[in-house]
Amino acid sequence: MRGPGAIRCPRCGRPIARTRAGRPAGILKLSCARCRFLIYDYPRPCVGFVVTREDQVLVLRRAHPPRVGRLDVPGGFLEAGEDIEAAARRELREETGLTVGRAERLGLYWDRYYLRGFGYIPTLNFYFLARWRSGVAVADDDAASAEWVRLSGLRARDPRYSWKHMGALFRDARRAREKKGRLRG
Repeated sequence: MRGPGAIRCPRCGRPIARTRAGRPAGILKLSCARCRFLIYDYPRPCVGFVVTREDQVLVLRRAHPPRVGRLDVPGGFLEAGEDIEAAARRELREETGLTVGRAERLGLYWDRYYLRGFGYIPTLNFYFLARWRSGVAVADDDAASAEWVRLSGLRARDPRYSWKHMGALFRDARRAREKKGRLRG
């Protein structure tokens, strides 16, 4: 990658090459041909919340690249030294103004995120599930809008989703809610 957006070597300043690093085929390495600097493209941890209200789930529309206007859930990148659940709560508060009570771990999902001038980076997404208690979700920060939609209406694949893993995320949220309903009944 060359030009003003090229990734530069932290040692010598030359453009860095991103190449596949063998098995598994998805691992990338960043290396400098001049000074032999090498680092692997490790996944970036992300966090999020699936907030439910009766048979609905809170979804956001993205306000900023990548994937402006597509459906998402409240979440974002984990900051250095931050607790995973605390980070998910921070993102929920920043993007919607909402807070939630008790949360349960929902799952981990692999995906990728596009950074202009760098390309795709792998992400490992940690999600929590919680029930809405009170308040009105107001889109803020990275969200253009916030709305409640029927969880049962979200399909496994939908071109409106921001990320490939969202179909599996909503499927797992439905299963978790169904399981809780059976345990109560």
